[in-house]
Amino acid sequence: MLFSILFNYSIDDYINDPDDEPCSLDLHPVGVTTKTYIYSIICAFGLMGNALIMITYMFYKRTKTMTDVYLFNVAVADLIFVVALPFIIYNEQYSWLMGPVACKILGSAYSINLYSSMLLLACISGDRYVAIVQARRSFGARSRAMIYSRLICSAVWGFAVALTLPTLIYTKRYDEPVLGAQNVTVMCHLHFTEDDTAKVMKVLLPSLQMAIGFLLPLIMMVLCYSSIMCTLQRAQSSQRHKAIRVVLAVVVVFIVCHLPYNVALLNHTLDLFKQRSCQAEKMKLRVLAISRSIAYLHCCLNPVLYAFVGVKFRSHFRQIMVDLWCFSKKYIYSARSSHGTSDFCVSGLKSSDGSNNMSSFSA
Repeated sequence: MLFSILFNYSIDDYINDPDDEPCSLDLHPVGVTTKTYIYSIICAFGLMGNALIMITYMFYKRTKTMTDVYLFNVAVADLIFVVALPFIIYNEQYSWLMGPVACKILGSAYSINLYSSMLLLACISGDRYVAIVQARRSFGARSRAMIYSRLICSAVWGFAVALTLPTLIYTKRYDEPVLGAQNVTVMCHLHFTEDDTAKVMKVLLPSLQMAIGFLLPLIMMVLCYSSIMCTLQRAQSSQRHKAIRVVLAVVVVFIVCHLPYNVALLNHTLDLFKQRSCQAEKMKLRVLAISRSIAYLHCCLNPVLYAFVGVKFRSHFRQIMVDLWCFSKKYIYSARSSHGTSDFCVSGLKSSDGSNNMSSFSA
């Protein structure tokens, strides 16, 4: 994970202990256990929610709009991170047994998730603005723009990979001496051989995260959703208030999840090359760890905010549950009855020509 890797180093030339004692910044065992439980919860709910979105788009609902394409790619980005989380937890507890390649890949998982998902959420807000605020002027243009949605997503992924390259290159598995002991511990952090490179990267990487992974999407969302809310306020629709609540929820959840971490990250980055006490550094790292966990929650909330609040998506979700129940019963009872459960199970899976078998799934 990008910035647990960036800041959890145990020796820092700028940390000064008043009593001239060695300063260990290693997490307390209770903190390690708590972090493991939190990350496990994030992994479980994030895996379930984002997998359901991908299953829905692949088997139950065709991607008919630009937002559909963006949502599918957001789910892919979030799924990359939540799948990496269990391996990160395992390797942190067992000295990175999976080796240096796994260290680099897992260390870069959050970075590529951050940039791709945040930029895609900005794209969704822009598409919603065009669809609602500029609805009359953009109808024909939107039907043609669907052709380019996959190109936009490809560009976002390429940009995210490019921004992740420094993390991939400099993340290394290495031995770190344990303070006050003769043995060493295996670490997977950003590791630099030159001081100048270390100083540049320790400022550049958090600056990129704050600018591209937070400020740019935030500005885009605030501008677009403000215009959308003004348009909805003027609309004479029974669904107006519900739509406004959804818009507010999207913006508020984004700010609540990501603002604390980015403020803590900015504060820590500004103090990186200043003299500071051991206790102050421990407190900052603790705040970073807590706020980072809150930021990770966003990958669990994206499916709820952007997909399952819609009536059609909830219908798809219910049909997935019905199909899973039918298939499991058919498998269990196939040996007992030649009919199985096929007499009363109706699947909502798309047929071979791409159409849905249930009328409620039609757009």
